[in-house]
Amino acid sequence: MSYRNAWHRDGDERVVCIACGDEVDRDDAREYDKHGDRWDRGEKSFEYLCKPCDGDRSHAPRRGLEERLVEAGAGETDRETFLGRYTALVSDEERAERRG
Repeated sequence: MSYRNAWHRDGDERVVCIACGDEVDRDDAREYDKHGDRWDRGEKSFEYLCKPCDGDRSHAPRRGLEERLVEAGAGETDRETFLGRYTALVSDEERAERRG
């Protein structure tokens, strides 16, 4: 892939916002990399947020949040199971931090 092709986008491309589900022009969306490493592109594909949803989300460092969400089964299991797993993961991490 040439340098130009790596940065060139088709202006007619449409993407779906992972937060609200709206389909928007790619130019009206922001790339979202759940691994927090958007510059190491390799063969990865990105998810997208529309500009309003991107503006509404916290841009603070996530310190492993995505890994915990995946490990707890976010989007893959029912709410009660997910919340139980997530709570247990966070509690385990807090105990480990206190021990030191």
